[in-house]
Amino acid sequence: MKRAAMVVIGTVFVIGCGQASSPSGPSSSAPAATSLTSVSSTALTSSGPTALAQGQQRVGFSLNGTVSGFPKGVVFLSGGGAFDRASHDVAAGGGFRCDEPVLQGPLSTSINPDDLGPCLKDEGVRWDTAALLDSTMFKCTAATTLEPANTSDHEVVLQADFYRAGDGNKESFTAMMIVSDHDISTNFPGVNIWVQGVGCGTAQEVNFAH
Repeated sequence: MKRAAMVVIGTVFVIGCGQASSPSGPSSSAPAATSLTSVSSTALTSSGPTALAQGQQRVGFSLNGTVSGFPKGVVFLSGGGAFDRASHDVAAGGGFRCDEPVLQGPLSTSINPDDLGPCLKDEGVRWDTAALLDSTMFKCTAATTLEPANTSDHEVVLQADFYRAGDGNKESFTAMMIVSDHDISTNFPGVNIWVQGVGCGTAQEVNFAH
């Protein structure tokens, strides 16, 4: 019995040392995309370092700002969330309001049959995420050329749903958006957020945490 106990203790010590020597940061090559919810408890137990690496890739962000630039429309956004590029998992949302009517782009055409029409002044309650996107092309005004944006540890491209009062869980609009902790446009220095069909803006607060 004493010998068996010593073997168990030795095994635990070896496993503990092996985990302590694992790299603390994510590997340079991203693992294959895997849904976090699909990982079983057995896989987590047998693949501790892999699960740890995936967790370290999760990035949190926050924002608070106003976007405009297209002919008609000004939109205010706040909130934030977190995403994992490896698994494409994202959970984010916040406040949303049209400060001026949006008369072009996705926010000008409701997809909610019970709440038709464009987003008008003082309409809008909240936004949340439909998907994490790897990249998109965007422009801050109708007249400028398209520019690329790519999801990274310092920038996120989202497909977002936008809700007006009374929508419940049935969104009125869906549009892409970009949030970044640095300039996203070479044509408009200083802008770091974007909403499809509305334009760009300089957020008062944009923070990314790893």
